[in-house]
Amino acid sequence: MPHAPQIRIPATYMRGGTSKGVFFRLQDLPESARVPGAARDALMRRVIGSPDPYGKQIDGMGGATSSTSKTVILAKSARPDHDVDYLFGQVSIDSAFVDWSGNCGNLSAAVGSFAIAGGLVDAARIPRDGLCTVRIWQSNIGKTIVAHVPITDGQVQETGDFELDGVTFPAAEVQLEFLDPADEGEGEGGGAMFPTGNLVDTLDVPGVGTFPATLINAGIPTIFVNAADIGYTGAELQDAINGDPQALAMFETIRAHGAMRMGLISEVSEAARRQHTPKVAFVAPAKDYLTSSGKQVAAGDIDLLVRAMSMGKLHHAMMGTAAVAIGTAAAVPGTLVNLAAGGGERSAVRFGHPSGTLRVGAEATQENGEWKVARAIMSRSARILMEGWVRVPGDAF
Repeated sequence: MPHAPQIRIPATYMRGGTSKGVFFRLQDLPESARVPGAARDALMRRVIGSPDPYGKQIDGMGGATSSTSKTVILAKSARPDHDVDYLFGQVSIDSAFVDWSGNCGNLSAAVGSFAIAGGLVDAARIPRDGLCTVRIWQSNIGKTIVAHVPITDGQVQETGDFELDGVTFPAAEVQLEFLDPADEGEGEGGGAMFPTGNLVDTLDVPGVGTFPATLINAGIPTIFVNAADIGYTGAELQDAINGDPQALAMFETIRAHGAMRMGLISEVSEAARRQHTPKVAFVAPAKDYLTSSGKQVAAGDIDLLVRAMSMGKLHHAMMGTAAVAIGTAAAVPGTLVNLAAGGGERSAVRFGHPSGTLRVGAEATQENGEWKVARAIMSRSARILMEGWVRVPGDAF
């Protein structure tokens, strides 16, 4: 029986923040995959190596974690005042689906660099030296991100001395601005930053308990709970949770019921098909702890502790979009994040995560009784790891 030969597709493998993904230009994809649908999803899964019942993604570019099972599709933007359209796909490791419901804040740091190198930014906008401002339309959530990409001799500067906890080697700093980061999707709150209208809700989760929660749509829909209310200190590392099936089941139950409360799903069972959003994070007041690399973090160097779940597992550092949610919630007096950080008004927060610390800034204002955040700002780094072509069987999509 004849078998279809492999085809090759131009692609770039990039690190952005603490994530890695396969980047494509829309124009380089096979014609059937240039539009949303089954062919595109099948292609993205085959490139990454999913679904994989072994959970290793050996036969693809994925790294068998939520941070490395990612794809990005970019196109020159037709929108006014934007350079590039950015679409993110979170590929499930063991299930046959791609979640297009949210953004990846970490890979957002690589979008500007890829767009410049891929000819998607007008040459007249790229300085010989200095910073190139890349205006990104985030297609998944309908938001604008502005990336400030360093340029040297007309080329993207990738090397530097900026250190990012969770990334082994230093690189050039890329500052990101997430404009108007509150999600405007439909829901109980009509697209408000706080979909229930409350800074803190009482969440009743069958089999888990009843406890306070801050439900926020900013950066990415996120459910914040107090670590102590679910039996944790906030200083946990991955092994303490990812090796505990009961803990993972508990977090998924919290996530499903929180999603219902936020109006993101209409039945708890729908959460299984929406793994990327919402996120669940737990917070605690600052305390001394050891990171996953053995580095000591002093309580005096941070404002609070935050741990976050991504695709069913505790994240090794912090998702960029969740960092936006953290910064935004911290800027609003009275949220659980704000209270864990000591309360009061603040325009920036530094939090401790499993790999170290991260600072994110956001300024909140109240208009007609509703909280608004104009922008959230943080710094990441990005680097091309490999470029060329990916190969997939011609009948895989």
